[in-house]
Order: sequence, then structure tokens, then C-alpha cells
Amino acid sequence: MDTGQIIMLLVVLAVLAAGAYVAWTAMRRQSLRRRFGPEYDRAVAEHDTRTDAERELRERERRHAELELQELTPEDHSRFVVRWHALQSHFIDAPADAVGEADELVRDLIAARGYPADDDEEQLAQLSVDHAATLASYREAKEIADRNSRGEAATEDLRIAVVRYRELVSQLLGEDPVPAESTPASTSTTPTPRRDEEVHA
Repeated sequence: MDTGQIIMLLVVLAVLAAGAYVAWTAMRRQSLRRRFGPEYDRAVAEHDTRTDAERELRERERRHAELELQELTPEDHSRFVVRWHALQSHFIDAPADAVGEADELVRDLIAARGYPADDDEEQLAQLSVDHAATLASYREAKEIADRNSRGEAATEDLRIAVVRYRELVSQLLGEDPVPAESTPASTSTTPTPRRDEEVHA
């Protein structure tokens, strides 16, 4: 094999290697997009480059694999459902209190499943691996709960917060804690909510 043939062979091998790397990168990117959904786009927006964002998401997966997640016992499952019904039952009379109870219940439920409980940012990062689809709703609920603690949230905001909390509760419990036939708890001054934004009594 002469020098020209060797050079040509090396060029072909380099092209094949580059093609394989591009394909491998695309597959990894698609896998991250499928797993993290809207959290993928959020991570890209928060980092300088897409590569940095994907590195962070893979690091979340690595840390998540080290968690000792656990299913709820039937007793714990029932206890959380009862607590959810209790907080929703008095939403009309005390919506601010109901949001505070919902926030506390969700924190307790997250901890009971084995997710980090002491670091909010790490908690969100770990939840994003399994529950990315509802994480935006959880963030919205937490933001409203913070405003509620300062007395800055309107009643409609509080209703939305409870609905958003319920989305994550449903995922962590494996079922909606509110029966489908329940009636919405709304006041005469509150616009009729969409079905996916109802607060049930």
C-alpha cells in the first residue's frame, strides 16, 4: 500500500469516526430530551452552551442513580390521601392555609419517597429526572406559596397553587388523590376553571 492509499484510508477512517461521534451525540441528546422534556430546554437556557446543559443533566442522572427511592407503604399512601382531602375540604374557607398545608404535604411526600429534603435546588434537580413533566407546575406552586407567606397572593393564585401541587402529588402517589366525580371548590367571584385546573373539595 503506497503513501497515497494510506492517506486516503486515514481520511476515510477519520470521516467514519466523525460520523459515528455525531450520531452518538445526537442519540444522547435525544435521550436527554425524552427524559427531561421541558427541563431540557430550561437547562439549555440557564447554561452558556448546550454541551454544558447536557453535562449538567447527565450529572443529575448520575446523582439520581445513587438515591434510595422507595414506594410508599399502604399506610403512608392512605395517610397522604387523607391529608390531601383535608386541606382541600377547607380551601373555600381558608385558601391561604390550604396552600401552606399543600406545600408542607408535598415536602413530606417528597421526603417519604427518598428525594432530598434539605436542599431545594438539589430536590428539584433530582425530581426532574423522574418527574420533569410536572416540575414547572411544582415551581409555579412554590412561587405562589412564597408570595402567600408574604400575604401577596390573590385567591385565584392560591387555587392555581393547589392545583399545581396536586399534579406532583398525583405522580408521587401514582394516582390522583381526588375522585373524578368531586365538585370544584370555587367562589362566585372566581372564573370557572378548566377541568385540568379544578380544585376539588
